[in-house]
Amino acid sequence: MRVAGLFAGIGGLESGLEAAGHHAEVLVEVWRPAAAVLGARFPEVPVLGDVRAVPALPAHDLLTAGFPCQDLSQAGRTAGIGGEKSGLVDHVFRLMDASGTPTVLLENVSFMLRLDGGAAMARLTAAFEERGWRWAYRTVDTLAFLPQRRQRVFLVASRVVDPAEVLFADEAEPLMPKTDLATHAHGFYWTEGIRGLGWGPDCVPTLKNGSTVGIPSPPAILKPDGSIVTPDIRDAERLQGFAPEWTRPAGEVGLERMRWSLVGNAVSVPVARWIGERLARPGAHDRARDADLTATARWPQAARFDGRHRRAVMISTHPVRAPRPPLADFLDHPGKPLSLRATEGFLGRLGRTRLRLPPGFLDRVADHRDRMAREAPVPRRRAATVPAAAE
Repeated sequence: MRVAGLFAGIGGLESGLEAAGHHAEVLVEVWRPAAAVLGARFPEVPVLGDVRAVPALPAHDLLTAGFPCQDLSQAGRTAGIGGEKSGLVDHVFRLMDASGTPTVLLENVSFMLRLDGGAAMARLTAAFEERGWRWAYRTVDTLAFLPQRRQRVFLVASRVVDPAEVLFADEAEPLMPKTDLATHAHGFYWTEGIRGLGWGPDCVPTLKNGSTVGIPSPPAILKPDGSIVTPDIRDAERLQGFAPEWTRPAGEVGLERMRWSLVGNAVSVPVARWIGERLARPGAHDRARDADLTATARWPQAARFDGRHRRAVMISTHPVRAPRPPLADFLDHPGKPLSLRATEGFLGRLGRTRLRLPPGFLDRVADHRDRMAREAPVPRRRAATVPAAAE
């Protein structure tokens, strides 16, 4: 397929689709550090700027859009689909109408299914139905492919193919590994500790995009040896399925601080590759998975519209169970030890929480704190000065 990528970010969707045999004809991305990465990684593909200024797109078979999630995410502004950022999805429909697009692939956070009673999904699906298109969406967890727990909604809509044969042809049963703190690495968010941990057995929690000014917000990883580190940016890129140093071009234009945000905002490459492979070779949807969508109180994890009826689809968030090494072995770089100050702050929050902590976790965090305290440099005392009158 010829792909036109809107809100392309650093090309997670497009990289996965390319690995499945498709190719980008044009990319649209207004954010300067992301556009720098696209220009370096897709040197033969035109990169356009503000989607609002794009009148039409070149001939293409698939329009992709990981449209802005800031107004839809639980950690963001939650202004909803009509917010200033997420509302830009309207340009997807403007451009597909202007360009004769046959198939669309959208991606966004799973919280959109609950925010405002699912208003975002209601708006998107209604827009496709008004045009006579079939649609299907599925919540997919990156954990099926890589050691990162990351659930995102992928919606395929089309006037030429059945999206259910793309998104529902594969399923694997999610298996939570039986882990031990002494044998496996565990991810968590050291910035939390009161209401949650983002705990990940043998995986990291969802990589975040950090602050709007580029302050990173990496998770912590408790290694089997008891050390606690934050992952190297190169391993963060790999946890999203990119090659290490994929975001280096952002640093080359003076925006090194934005690399964590770029990675946290990205679409996981192997998920996009799986969708791309099914777009090229659709499978079969087992209608025994269907349920009455009107009987549910909210949008389910997966659903479809066959041109006449909406159906909920009972299917897991794991399309496959890709072989992968344990998190401790996956990491190629040592990472940065969690600082004494950060560890003490996290311990303080744990002391006030009612969370049920994993056995032995608190002791290991305290041990790391003590180790960092022992290794902290001793402040040098200033030499005493003798008052002039006493000389």
